Amino acid sequence: MDHGGEGRVAAARRTLRAGVDKSRALGHSLARAGPRLEEIQAALLALEAAVRPICAPHAELAAAGPHIDRAVSPAAAVLKVFDAVHGLEPPLLAPGAAGSGAAGDLPGYLAVLAQLEEAHRFLADNCGLAAQWLADIVEYLGDRDLADQRFLADLGVTLDELRTPPAGDLDGGLLAAALSMLEAEFRRLLADHSAPLAMPQPGAAAGSTAPSRVPAAAVHKLTLILDRLVANGRQDRCVAVYIDARGGVVSASLRALGLDYLREPSQDAQALGPALELWGRHLEFVVRRLLESERQLCAKVFGLHKDVASACFAEVAAQAGVLDFLRFGRAVADAKKDPIKLQRLLEVFDSLNKLRLDFNRLFGGKACAEIQSQTRDLVKLLIDGAVEIFEELIVQVELQRHMPPPVDGGVPRLVTFVVEYCNRLLGEQYRPVLGQALTIHRSWRKEAFNDRMLVDAVLNIVKALEANFDVWSKAYDNATLSYLFMMNTHWHFFRH
Repeated sequence: MDHGGEGRVAAARRTLRAGVDKSRALGHSLARAGPRLEEIQAALLALEAAVRPICAPHAELAAAGPHIDRAVSPAAAVLKVFDAVHGLEPPLLAPGAAGSGAAGDLPGYLAVLAQLEEAHRFLADNCGLAAQWLADIVEYLGDRDLADQRFLADLGVTLDELRTPPAGDLDGGLLAAALSMLEAEFRRLLADHSAPLAMPQPGAAAGSTAPSRVPAAAVHKLTLILDRLVANGRQDRCVAVYIDARGGVVSASLRALGLDYLREPSQDAQALGPALELWGRHLEFVVRRLLESERQLCAKVFGLHKDVASACFAEVAAQAGVLDFLRFGRAVADAKKDPIKLQRLLEVFDSLNKLRLDFNRLFGGKACAEIQSQTRDLVKLLIDGAVEIFEELIVQVELQRHMPPPVDGGVPRLVTFVVEYCNRLLGEQYRPVLGQALTIHRSWRKEAFNDRMLVDAVLNIVKALEANFDVWSKAYDNATLSYLFMMNTHWHFFRH
């Protein structure tokens, strides 16, 4: 037996067994490394997508460089402004402690707000443009296959969202928050100066002009705030806040007057006397003091925004119940007709006529058209009603001519009433008002009128009454009573 051959076979067996063991070990190692290799492969794909432009031909990369630089520069400028906007957050959103915020250093706050507004305008003008330029570069890279298409598609979606962002997203809502703080300060300033206006006591000296009830410094702040809020599209909210505040002041001032009598006026002209006296005083206070001061405040706060000021004042005036005052005057005009009603009509007309210039100044704009219309209608009713009653007086006297005289030869009640009534009409209170009413009424008919014609009209009433004397004196069967009657009536005329 060849012992040398057996040795070689044993050596070969050992070699094969070692190779098998190594192969098994390598297989186990490869099995364990499989998932890790897959992760590495995925990472390599992403890395390949990220660095692919570097692998593009050098000439194409060199040509793309200037295009990329032109797109990146505006985008960098936009990002720089974004950073500046974030720096404005602390001074704009600080709580209103003393010396800070809108309630503290208002001019400083507005200066910072102006910076934010400028930044907001820049972002609005350039953010979409910068995103468009970046999108053009993405398209350029995709057309020339200089970057991975999946990566470019994802980037394109992001840029589409940046091209037309909502206005509030430009600054993260900072401008809206700052404007809300200004609006709150506007409301606070109005509330701090919202005390009602008291009516002066009868006999107290009243100033020739309406009182200034809001300090000039506060008015200046209100104007500054309003300008910024209007410039940023918050005009309607400012007007609503202003009307709510000042309308509340007017309403509180009116409640203190006690105007319940305006709601259900009497239909009896005689009974309307006390309420009508209050009505005239209250209307004068509301127009010349309360609303005049509100008009002045409106004009100062709203400044150059004259149309807004007119509309705002009209709403405040509506809460002052001017139409309620006019409706009370209309109730006087609609009261039952009797001679005393003539005096009531003249009293209402006199009050309105004294306030005519004030009405024209306060309610002359389009926003107060309803007040203008109802005032004109009321004045016409008053004048027509007064002239009608005045012209019927002589007719009423003549109708009494065939009534029997007093059985005792005394002065008839009609005589005492007419004498007193005519004296009152020719007195200082009613004569100029009646003359003006007659003048206006004649002017509507294109006819002239003068004061002498008023005196003649009253004298005609007296003459008609004297004609009644003759008829009444002849109605007595007893001559003595007839003479007594004539003596009494003429003596009454002489005395009164």
